[in-house]
Amino acid sequence: MIIVYTIGGILLLSVLAYLVQEKLIFKPEKLKQDFLFEYDIPFEELFFQPAPGVRINGLHFYRNQPKGLLLYLHGNTRSIKGWAKYAKDFYRYDYDVVLVDYRGFGKSTGKRTEKDMLNDMQHVYDKLCEKYQQHHILVYGRSMGSGFAAKLASDNQPRYLILDAPYYSFKKVVERFLPILPIKYVLRFHLRTDKWIQKVNCHTYIIHGTKDRLIPIQHSEKLQRFNPHKITLIRIHGGGHNNLPSFSEYHNFVRDILKY
Repeated sequence: MIIVYTIGGILLLSVLAYLVQEKLIFKPEKLKQDFLFEYDIPFEELFFQPAPGVRINGLHFYRNQPKGLLLYLHGNTRSIKGWAKYAKDFYRYDYDVVLVDYRGFGKSTGKRTEKDMLNDMQHVYDKLCEKYQQHHILVYGRSMGSGFAAKLASDNQPRYLILDAPYYSFKKVVERFLPILPIKYVLRFHLRTDKWIQKVNCHTYIIHGTKDRLIPIQHSEKLQRFNPHKITLIRIHGGGHNNLPSFSEYHNFVRDILKY
């Protein structure tokens, strides 16, 4: 009887996890369509239309004579309104910076599925390639955005791929918190960084804090093992999941990649 109840409980939890996982995974800040962005450096607001009825909102911080473009794919919280403060970390080295919101974040619209979100990011990349040559584009993925960034780099030819606190796969992250559930079948968002990074041709830089409790650095160490010659892992000693920009080592890394 105990076994029956246990199996029943797992099945019930699995169904609930399947139904509510979007609310657990995505923590967006939504903005009104007439919201006005304000920053003290030159920028323009962008809108992309990857599919009928879908609009992806972005911000483009630009220089007069940029050395290249950094496409910044943010984490699972907030919107580009909040993430835009990190643009200065790259803008200061004369790089244009583009940030975009995923479906349901900020002013972006559309129902979320993994396939559609990946297609959205490819659409954005294609549009940016109309203005920038690929060898002048750097793709930067932060936390959840690292999966989208890895997929883009695997399907295209950017100059560099930069992953900030990435996960081996989304499944591996969720399994840490829900080990008793059949995650493989319950999860609708798998984001296989481990699969895509093996197809990336450009050099990949991974930056990860040694005290990251949400996505342990072991995820990045496993990713690096796929190709140690083309994947450089920078360890930020004492760094957590959300505070890497507070470390001078982080900014030294960004400087070395962009300036030289």
